[in-house]
Amino acid sequence: MKSLKTLGMLVVALILTTSVFAGTQNVDPAKSSVKWLAKKVTGQHTGTINIKEGNLIVDNGKITGGKVVIDMNTIVDTDLTDQAWNAKLIGHLKTDDFFGVATFPTSELTITKVEANGNKLTLSGNLTIKGVTNPATFTATSAKEGKNTTYTGTLSVDRTKFNVRYGSKSFFNDLGDKAIEDIFTLEFSLVAVE
Repeated sequence: MKSLKTLGMLVVALILTTSVFAGTQNVDPAKSSVKWLAKKVTGQHTGTINIKEGNLIVDNGKITGGKVVIDMNTIVDTDLTDQAWNAKLIGHLKTDDFFGVATFPTSELTITKVEANGNKLTLSGNLTIKGVTNPATFTATSAKEGKNTTYTGTLSVDRTKFNVRYGSKSFFNDLGDKAIEDIFTLEFSLVAVE
């Protein structure tokens, strides 16, 4: 009888311990940020885009997976001061030439594997843009402050793998100085709350 009672107490302790060490951290969209950088022959453009929602799966204090959803309607350019040119660029980025935002209002990153070395992380998963999913691997660092953990890093994206081919020398000849580089970067700072 004592052994059954002891076993029951161990099971309860295990459940309670697991709930403390395993769970989900919600990404705080208001405190998080994503900055984009796209280059072309004649220069570059920079901007931001908002996180719609996200969560990270945590086991024993370490990320094991998660998902972050980006609101494609929030894309903004930060380098063009002329309002007309700025609006023209953003309008074009939202068309089917680029991200087809009317049809694909969100993009998402699903994290499926994390390798940690102290506060340095190598994350692998699947990135979906414009309805197309491709594998993605990138590095990040983590910093804990109170109940918040901030993850920062840069993700390089080959847009042509997501059917975003406008102005790509890989698909079009004779673009001259109108060519746009295939790779763009997303510099992120994700704030996750326990």
